[in-house]
Amino acid sequence: MRVALATLGCKVNQYDSAVIDRLVGERGWRRVDFAEQADAYIVNSCTVTDRADGDARRLARRARRTNPAARVIMTGCYAQVSPATIAGFDYVDYVVGLERLGDLLRAVEGELEPKAAVSDLRAALGVATLGISTFPGRTRAFVKVQEGCDLFCTYCIVPVARGASRSVGVAAVLAEIERLAAAGFREVVLTGVHLGGYGADLDPPCDLAALLENIVARKPGVRVRVSSVDPPELSERLLDVFADSSVLCPHMHVPVQSGSDTVLARMMRRYTSDQAADAVARLRRRLPNVCIGTDLVTGFPAESDREFEQTVAFVKSTAFSYLHVFPYSQRSSTSAAKRWQPLPNAIVYERARQLRRLDKQLRSSYRERFTGREVAVLFEHERDAASGCLKGYSEHYLPVHCDGGDELIGGVAAVRIRGAEGTYLRGELAAATLASGEFGARCEQREMPAIGGRA
Repeated sequence: MRVALATLGCKVNQYDSAVIDRLVGERGWRRVDFAEQADAYIVNSCTVTDRADGDARRLARRARRTNPAARVIMTGCYAQVSPATIAGFDYVDYVVGLERLGDLLRAVEGELEPKAAVSDLRAALGVATLGISTFPGRTRAFVKVQEGCDLFCTYCIVPVARGASRSVGVAAVLAEIERLAAAGFREVVLTGVHLGGYGADLDPPCDLAALLENIVARKPGVRVRVSSVDPPELSERLLDVFADSSVLCPHMHVPVQSGSDTVLARMMRRYTSDQAADAVARLRRRLPNVCIGTDLVTGFPAESDREFEQTVAFVKSTAFSYLHVFPYSQRSSTSAAKRWQPLPNAIVYERARQLRRLDKQLRSSYRERFTGREVAVLFEHERDAASGCLKGYSEHYLPVHCDGGDELIGGVAAVRIRGAEGTYLRGELAAATLASGEFGARCEQREMPAIGGRA
């Protein structure tokens, strides 16, 4: 059987698609591109905005046009939140919610009854999508350690889609990391819907810092990257683990969303801009050269010119390494959509353009700090198409190009940076190679210029 799979949305969805891909292969079915003729098309959907819902519908209609006789299956967050609506579309044959892998496989075979299968994930007790040892075409692997969210920010549908926060036990996480290391991966990314909420539901309860302590103690032979931690979750214990270990990459994504206290209050975030700035400053004091990125939602309903200017000032004073900028896009069933009218698109997108210009400046400034330094680069499977150089990412998640042989592909090596060229760093292989366990050590041991920011 020919099966096509399209994935929309976040890293958690990408992980879930990897699980689906594994199950397809285990049954001897053949994965084909979504644009090709297939017997079954799976759309792993996102529902974070109304636009994301529309993207999923377009993919399903495209699948129906490509092969009118095929089975078209909608799964993922959109399927979880709106099963009755999707079941009414004549171009969708089956609707399968999250964490119902058996039903998904029956839908692929055309044997699912009824044609919509969705569970109440607010009552779920565990995480069903686990056990990946291969990520085709990737040099780094994801490990989903947490699922769901209990925060209910006013703009977000994810707690409804993904259910209550629930965690994977420490032993299971360690086993999966060891499987990935044995499969040849040199980096794993710990991911979750609300990663900072890890462990509160376990018996006995623990937290993200405890999980990282266990990983570091195991010396897994891979470097470990943490995907995203909210400002209130940057505890001193967590910072201690990062400061004391070369296994953990000196890279932290801290989603702040806004630099205006009044906007943060309307979003129902759990901190003020000063508290967020203090969390970032504490992180930077412990890891002076750390790469710190953030998410910003701009054009949130009722955001005034003054509130936007507060966000710009906050970003400049905090001196992030990069920004992920999201123009606010309404999700119709959220409390934000019910309470406030959206701003005109022209205002929203102009503010996004301003923040993206600032993002370019921040990225350039951070890159330039590494000239003359050595970094540990994980090389991708494909070379740069224009230059033929090896390309990869440093422990600080900086893109690096350098000359070298194919034996380095998929591995980690020390590279001395000569300077920045456009959006990446150019370097040359250092004389000494890195040993296991040195992945994140080199730059943190060298003095570098201070980064500005509020203390």
